[in-house]
Amino acid sequence: MYKYKLVNTMQERLEPIVEMLKQVSEDRSVPRNIQKECKECIEIIKNNKEELSVRINSCTSKLDEVANDANIPMYTRTQIWNIVSMLESTSRE
Repeated sequence: MYKYKLVNTMQERLEPIVEMLKQVSEDRSVPRNIQKECKECIEIIKNNKEELSVRINSCTSKLDEVANDANIPMYTRTQIWNIVSMLESTSRE
């Protein structure tokens, strides 16, 4: 019972992260390769077959690469950093 509540809480904490990734992936001013990476991160986060820490680390790794892309708009880079920060704080708990 307690484990279910913990997992449910983690899923609730991931919802805003998924929403932010959706915003970036649907933004027309963001290059397509970055949109694609954000969509892949959404799929990774939603994949309940893998352990949560693995999903978070995979997504964080992809987003670190995206943030270093030369073509990314500055405000999108800031959004990506915020998402990475939220993922890291979720993984610590």
